[in-house]
Amino acid sequence: MIRIPVNSLRHTILARLVLMYLVVILPIILLGVYLYNWSYKNASEEISRNALAQLSSYLEGLNREIEWLEIQQFDILQESELHKIAVTWEMMDSAEKRSSVNYLLHRLTSIKNSSPYIKDIYVHIHSIDKTISASNAVRALDRQKYEEIRSIGERSGSRLVRQGDSLQLTASKYGGKNDEDPLYLVQIELDNDKLKDSMGPLGAYPESGSILIAEEAGFTLSSTGTPPGLPDEWIKAVKNLDDNTMLLDIGGREYHFNLAHSDKLSLSLVSYLPEGTVRRPLIKFNLWAWVFAVTSVFAIVVYAFSTYRYVHRPLLSLVQSFRRMEGGTLDIPIRHEQKDEFGYLYDRFNQMLVKLQTLIDQDFKQKLMMQKAELKQLQSQIKPHFLYNSFFILNSLAKTGDTDRIEQFTIMLGEYYRFIARNGEDHVTLSEEIKHARMYTEIQQLRFSRRIRVQFDELPVDMQRIKVPRLIVQPMIENAYEHSLESMPDEGFLRVTFERTGSECLIKVEDNGNSIDDAGLVALRHRVSGPAESHEMTGIMNIHRRILLTYGEGSGLFLSRSSLGGLQAAIRIKIREGNGDVQTANR
Repeated sequence: MIRIPVNSLRHTILARLVLMYLVVILPIILLGVYLYNWSYKNASEEISRNALAQLSSYLEGLNREIEWLEIQQFDILQESELHKIAVTWEMMDSAEKRSSVNYLLHRLTSIKNSSPYIKDIYVHIHSIDKTISASNAVRALDRQKYEEIRSIGERSGSRLVRQGDSLQLTASKYGGKNDEDPLYLVQIELDNDKLKDSMGPLGAYPESGSILIAEEAGFTLSSTGTPPGLPDEWIKAVKNLDDNTMLLDIGGREYHFNLAHSDKLSLSLVSYLPEGTVRRPLIKFNLWAWVFAVTSVFAIVVYAFSTYRYVHRPLLSLVQSFRRMEGGTLDIPIRHEQKDEFGYLYDRFNQMLVKLQTLIDQDFKQKLMMQKAELKQLQSQIKPHFLYNSFFILNSLAKTGDTDRIEQFTIMLGEYYRFIARNGEDHVTLSEEIKHARMYTEIQQLRFSRRIRVQFDELPVDMQRIKVPRLIVQPMIENAYEHSLESMPDEGFLRVTFERTGSECLIKVEDNGNSIDDAGLVALRHRVSGPAESHEMTGIMNIHRRILLTYGEGSGLFLSRSSLGGLQAAIRIKIREGNGDVQTANR
């Protein structure tokens, strides 16, 4: 058995692996706790924002409705037939009285039916001792209620007043003398049941509700399901409220309250929601967080033991064997009965000296094969990114019935994907590559023809037969659309040009976007020209790597600031025909 000094244990890979496991797991546990609290806070704030928006919108709608009722009330006050009844009733015969009353009843009924918030409309005519209402027609004037509503209306500065258990709108018409009673008084009684129904959508969550409060009138109207005692508690608390949102404990249970106030109506609208309703979706998350924490502690113990047995001890054997080899002992093999990765390492260690030259030769061949495999892998990473957009374009053309453009578009799309899907050749002629890139640009023009202009030069004849890796130009155009031109508020401009100077060919893709600053451009150049160490490679790094592997040093993708103000991506191809590295197609 291998013994490890206690004082050196902290320097072993075992200790580092266990520590690393803790470093990975503990932040996840802490992150879970943070996410739980953040989710609760975020959910509460989001619910409060939505509730306040709903409350404000409801009060605005109610204010518009009240303003409309006040306009109708004013029209009734100016009604000539009503003035005629109040002043000349005694001089009218029965037919005239009946006609005037019927006309007034028709007016009151029409107004009542025009708004769901009206329970009844009363016209109290003191001079003839009558009350005319939309629901009860003509009846004797109830002087006690008349004096009560008149007194409330005269001393209240609010538009809405309370009589009994409902809110009222009152307006009076006086004669020529100020000390006389009004000729008549128009009273609109609001329907509490309709107000409750309109407040129903404000309580969308279980056990939630809303309360309408008229502080000056001492009126409170609660939606269905309001817990007992909640309005009284809230009215007391709202007087000392410093914010539109607060948490209130009522009856041993916490509620989230949101308040919106209308100065025009002197009304406050309150919504409430039990805190448990906010936390309910997070209960399972909390439970699983604890399960995860306990499981993680258990996993740490199992992981530490397994690492020591299956990694640490075999690794120590390998280290000791290397030390013996450094001391000149080359004839002591490592014995390992298990057929695992360490068994493979031990076997290769035992054969290392006798197969050194073979391994060197294999390494050389593997490098050549790796280069070709890397080229194949890089090329396979190119994927089309605008399939969904193509379907949306087809959908739009189908809706407009533009069959000619549908036919043209499907042909272009078929040619595009046929080029993408072909697997026979790694390289194509530059004319084929440019034809594919131009087709992609024409497809994009169907989407952005109104705000993106394109200048696509003709490919020179002496460049058409050059053999290039497939899909090196179209991804650059796609990159310009996706990261620059699509998000521009102004008109975008894309330009594709070609140059041939001796043994060097240039393909330039430029735009006038402003999506990258100078610092970002420098960082992007560094990433493109740096070593390909990551398993994930962006599109432009892909293109640069493929061209570099195909044509060697001096070729590749070079980024700079375009004269248009945006990004210029130049694909440079070094053609070395004199050295036998001919990159042109056979004619």
